Amino acid sequence: MEDISEIKDLMRRSSRFLSLSGLSGIMAGLYAITGAVVAYFFLFPQKGEYLTVHSWNFRLTIVLLLGIAALSIVTGYLLTVKKAKKNNEKIWDTTTRQLLFNFLVPLITGGIYILIKLNSQHYGLTASLMLIFYGMALLNASKYTIGNVKYLGLAEILLGLLCAAFPGYGFWFWVVGFGGLHIVYGSLIYFREERP
Repeated sequence: MEDISEIKDLMRRSSRFLSLSGLSGIMAGLYAITGAVVAYFFLFPQKGEYLTVHSWNFRLTIVLLLGIAALSIVTGYLLTVKKAKKNNEKIWDTTTRQLLFNFLVPLITGGIYILIKLNSQHYGLTASLMLIFYGMALLNASKYTIGNVKYLGLAEILLGLLCAAFPGYGFWFWVVGFGGLHIVYGSLIYFREERP
């Protein structure tokens, strides 16, 4: 029985990427909330103004979003490498490549679609589309990592659909999805699997 359990554990480790860091989820959520605060107080249009693709504030908002994404990716990578080394696991193998491929295809597709919609001045569902495509990317990649990622993906998709039903509140749905849900998910992973 002990040998079977050991073989089962080895098979699970070889087919799943197990080194995702809960702290990286928490940090990504904090970055998103910080970026939202900056956008809300400094980049939102005043009454009577509109945020258009050609406005300076829109460009700064895009730079802010890209900055949040880059910071989240770098933090996630560094914390994941640290966790992998601690657990004596490989960071780059076939499973990692499959995980990234399955995550990036829906994410990049969604990003291009959102840019096309923005370029044709359809702004209303941007937050909803971001949440839905991000959730689909997480759900698609979840078969190559720990099972809890699937639930984060489903929560993001559900939130994106709610956001589509209430388009005037897109900003707040975005904050809850990319900020709050990441903090909750990261905390669950950290306290269940990583805390000493």
